[in-house]
Amino acid sequence: MDVNKEQKNLIKTARITGLWYLMMAITGILGFMVYHSQIFVSGNPARTLTNLVELESTARIRLLLEFAIVITQALTAVWFFKLFKDNYEWEAWTLGIWGMVNALAIMISAISIATAIGIANSDISATEDKVLLIQVFQNIISNAWGIGGLFFGLWLFPMGYIVIKSKRLPVWLGRVIILGGIGYLISTVIRYAGIDFSYNRFLILPATIGEFWMIGYLLIFGIRPSIE
Repeated sequence: MDVNKEQKNLIKTARITGLWYLMMAITGILGFMVYHSQIFVSGNPARTLTNLVELESTARIRLLLEFAIVITQALTAVWFFKLFKDNYEWEAWTLGIWGMVNALAIMISAISIATAIGIANSDISATEDKVLLIQVFQNIISNAWGIGGLFFGLWLFPMGYIVIKSKRLPVWLGRVIILGGIGYLISTVIRYAGIDFSYNRFLILPATIGEFWMIGYLLIFGIRPSIE
């Protein structure tokens, strides 16, 4: 294949990857950071039950956004694999597989949201039973995202490694992404070890910076020509 044509195809693949990554970020922000707290009230399953009934349409928007996160996460993983597989096959497989595990973790959350909506609007007469069930599924949703942080961090390692090794994207981008992966792992372990660390949420800040940097670079520049 002509080198220029191959590079153009890679840039196209990189930009499609960036587009899916951007869609994942947008749906994640809307679903988890905007709509979630409107329905699911932490530590208050009774209020959550009321929201699921009185704001059912909003709850279903939350659910559909969770579907969108799952789909865009899966497609982002697949397109990253396509982008890097020719020169970094093992790392690309790792990136793709761990990205799919992220999608599976979020799918568990989606299943739990759908079940909670169904229970809240079911014919179960005892409110206490509904509240108890809502509490169970609310905890599953929270822990699917929380424990999912392990693989939210892990998939950043092969991504950052490929960036650094290939030099086809900024080397410091790869370093920030790996630092973000470390932050996700440490943050998740601290949370589930029961350690009270008020700055825990800041540990994932490098990941946020790195991922949005990656999205911007893929969409604007694509990928550099091989230096080999």
